[in-house]
Amino acid sequence: MPTIQDIIADPRYHDYLAILKGARNGIVYGVKIRFPHALLMSILFGRGDVMARARQIVRLTTQHALNLAKFVSLYKIILLLQKKFNDGKERSSDTFIAGLLGGYIVFGDRSAVNEQIVLYVCSRVVASFIPRASSPPLSPGSPTKPLPPDARNFSIFAALSWGAVMWLFKNRGETIQPGMFSSMKYLYQDSEKWDGMRTLLWRNK
Repeated sequence: MPTIQDIIADPRYHDYLAILKGARNGIVYGVKIRFPHALLMSILFGRGDVMARARQIVRLTTQHALNLAKFVSLYKIILLLQKKFNDGKERSSDTFIAGLLGGYIVFGDRSAVNEQIVLYVCSRVVASFIPRASSPPLSPGSPTKPLPPDARNFSIFAALSWGAVMWLFKNRGETIQPGMFSSMKYLYQDSEKWDGMRTLLWRNK
């Protein structure tokens, strides 16, 4: 009877074990990313007593971690199925199809956490079209080291992004993601109000 170590070392089980490890990594990464963010947002903008805020932190962290775990697992499963249906060969479209289906199933339901994750991913997709500082040699299937954007093009991208979001905040604030709206309200609206030196320096509003 094969031992666990034998199974781990056996190439036949590699793809299946990769699904399990992907789920595990999704949970770990989700906790690392969401917990400090949820904790900070609870301190700055949270409502209710300490226990209510703690429950909110746990809920958001759990949702983020589990959704990442679900997506990674589902993505790898769909890739594996496509490979098996294509006689063991990978196609360039497989990753897009797997991401498309996984994104719809896992992140298609609108929630605060899902919206933040999708907007983060979307911003990275858009930013990837900024010309890079230099062009690396391309080899399909083996990602190269990420290169920073070209400085001049990034300056234009930054200016357009900030101009657009400030216009939206002023004129169409209801369309901005809630977490960002709370941050912007604190920075740009609440700073317009005070009734003395103490509130000017110390109070949130």
